[in-house]
Amino acid sequence: MSTDTRPAGTELKGTMELTAAMVLSGTLGIFVVESGASPFNVVFFRCVFGTIALGLYCLARGFFKNHGLTPKKFGLAALGGVFIVFNWAFLFESYETTSISVATVVYHTQPFYVVLLGALLFRDKLTAAKFGWLGVAFVGLVLVAGVSLSDFQDSGRSDYLVGLGQALLAALFYAFATVITKRVTGVRPHLVALIQVLLGIPLLLPFATFGDMSGLGADWGWLIGLGVIHTCLMYVLMYSSYQKLPTPKIAVLAFIYPAVAMLCDWAVYGHSISLLQALGIPLIVAASLGVNLGRRLGPRRAAPPAGTPAAETKAAGTDAAPAPVAVSTAASATTRTREKSTTGESR
Repeated sequence: MSTDTRPAGTELKGTMELTAAMVLSGTLGIFVVESGASPFNVVFFRCVFGTIALGLYCLARGFFKNHGLTPKKFGLAALGGVFIVFNWAFLFESYETTSISVATVVYHTQPFYVVLLGALLFRDKLTAAKFGWLGVAFVGLVLVAGVSLSDFQDSGRSDYLVGLGQALLAALFYAFATVITKRVTGVRPHLVALIQVLLGIPLLLPFATFGDMSGLGADWGWLIGLGVIHTCLMYVLMYSSYQKLPTPKIAVLAFIYPAVAMLCDWAVYGHSISLLQALGIPLIVAASLGVNLGRRLGPRRAAPPAGTPAAETKAAGTDAAPAPVAVSTAASATTRTREKSTTGESR
């Protein structure tokens, strides 16, 4: 039986907020491509305009008072920020060499890296079910990537393969940011996001090429939009929704992001995926939901007859389902947000 006592109106508002945030996430690739700037320049100015917008928002809401930051928490947030900003850079690079659709779907394998990193770094239990879902996701990834052994011998496909590698590396960096910032508690996520984008300015300064920005003209509007819309507004909507929604609904709504990205890529740039690639998408979606919601892989075993030792053991609570894994860095802090905990954000 559900123990969720949220009012229906509150959950509906959270659903609308998260849906809006995911739709905005899906338009991210258009803003990146239309800006005409190099990926590192895009990330640099996203950090600049994002810092200004988030800083003003935090100031207006009074978040700088009783912020709960300590040197250790600040350091962890900053370390997560290193992975966040380079995650953006590699994702935006992959847009150019693959497509927004392929890069976004491949990038959405992040939860599986979180599972693996948790097992490697923190000795989290890697159950048979999780391992099975990882296998399903890998098959889906191979199909979506549309790569065969002959592609590795074709020099004309080298850029595409590099792009796939960049999307996977971006997902890995996002997972590192997740496991790091999950360990920061008692700080508003808006402040953590602010620390991370602020850190991105000096971090990416050596990689920015300002000479290329002189002829940008009206395209500056796309970069400002990335900072104000896709950093400040999107984060505010997400963090607000996480306080109102149960984890399963967050896990499901998170897939609006890649769906909208693929639709935008097709509508604006005419990019579509093949039938074989399309077959891999539901595998990744199913596997991600399976991991995030702690579902078994395969048919559920029938309950043992009442009165048997197995039934008594289950009734005693020794066969509990595995805890859900984070859908994203922010989503992983669904309950922590209510305690003003912090999280990083990848998109």
